[in-house]
Amino acid sequence: MQVFYSGRVQGVGFRYQTRQVVAGFEVTGFVRNLTDGRVELVAEGAESELKEFQQAIRDSGLGPLIRDEAVFWSEPGGEFRGFDIAR
Repeated sequence: MQVFYSGRVQGVGFRYQTRQVVAGFEVTGFVRNLTDGRVELVAEGAESELKEFQQAIRDSGLGPLIRDEAVFWSEPGGEFRGFDIAR
């Protein structure tokens, strides 16, 4: 799953809160700021787990900061170990 978040998502702890939320899920991947002001989330796991993770991000208090979520699905590549904040 690849999600591009837009809104007031940079400079508000979005990446760090996402990293806290992921602790409760069987998900690997990364989250990072983009130069255009969006945040990109790339995550691998079971589809149901990913959807629950996505909802947990919204429910964590970040929901009001998100104006739009563009979600793209693809087959997992198995390339991630853990979940990181990328630079």
